[in-house]
Amino acid sequence: MANFELFKRLFGSQDRREKPRVNAREGTVVLIVDDSPTIVAMLRKFLQQNGYQTLEAGDAEKGIEIARAHRPHLIFLDIVLPGMNGFAALRALRKDPVTHRIPIVMISGNEQATEQFYAQRIGADDFMKKPFSRSEVFARIERLLDADLVPKRPAPPIAPVPPA
Repeated sequence: MANFELFKRLFGSQDRREKPRVNAREGTVVLIVDDSPTIVAMLRKFLQQNGYQTLEAGDAEKGIEIARAHRPHLIFLDIVLPGMNGFAALRALRKDPVTHRIPIVMISGNEQATEQFYAQRIGADDFMKKPFSRSEVFARIERLLDADLVPKRPAPPIAPVPPA
């Protein structure tokens, strides 16, 4: 028990289960784009148990089509997909005026894709490595919530004005 008390003093007294989680507003629509039925089912369960509505696509092309038609509040986008990969889908979503402001969390279990993501940083709002936990999914969502509890893309940093 002494080790636990030391841990609490060093890292804070609130256990993660005690910390209140901030959910997005009920009815928030999340698009899941992943070719793994297991990942889709897991994310669907996590999200729907917390009042989110889910849309699903097994490939990037269908994901882009759904995003354009339904304008979800948030997209979880796998990197390694059949056909168009997640990076190409991300670029397409960012170039499209209908979808460019939708927050996107990239997901992958592929080490090379993970490294490539960090090297490229081509417009995703966050990244989640597979396998992931329920708490990680909601931590990613919580980081993107605005004051109205709606997922939003963070404002781009303001570039410093060079001295005249």
